[in-house]
Amino acid sequence: MAKEIERKFLVKGDFKSEAFKAIRITQGYLSSVPERSVRVRIKGDKGYITVKGMANASGLTRYEWEREIPVEDAKELMLICEPGVIDKTRYLVKAGEFTFEVDEFHGDNDGLIVAEVELPDENARFERPCWLGEEVTGDSRYYNSMLVKKPFKTWK
Repeated sequence: MAKEIERKFLVKGDFKSEAFKAIRITQGYLSSVPERSVRVRIKGDKGYITVKGMANASGLTRYEWEREIPVEDAKELMLICEPGVIDKTRYLVKAGEFTFEVDEFHGDNDGLIVAEVELPDENARFERPCWLGEEVTGDSRYYNSMLVKKPFKTWK
């Protein structure tokens, strides 16, 4: 069974000078119920479909299945997604032996910047860059599927 183990953090400083790649991502949800989310993503010139299950008690691990699909198919599927779209720029930043994916959100989630690091197991140690802020792993408000329903701009 495919699984994803990741930790998620807010970002509190300059990370862009350390990024080695940036790519624009748009995504929508065919299903965003907590038990399973089905995401359609356009990342550059590629399309993807992803199914994610609920997180475990620690919030670190959950089922994830992802496949690349033709970008034209992804564009068509975006037309039948639930209301709301995630629009973000993803920056890749190397820190020690791991690469952080730092998402700078746009549109209704403008102002939110979140960093994720995928780990080989829940107890893996990793280097913490100086721009890494508060950990929000397991806080469902920061799940992209929730940011579609309750955007960051409405939190204040």
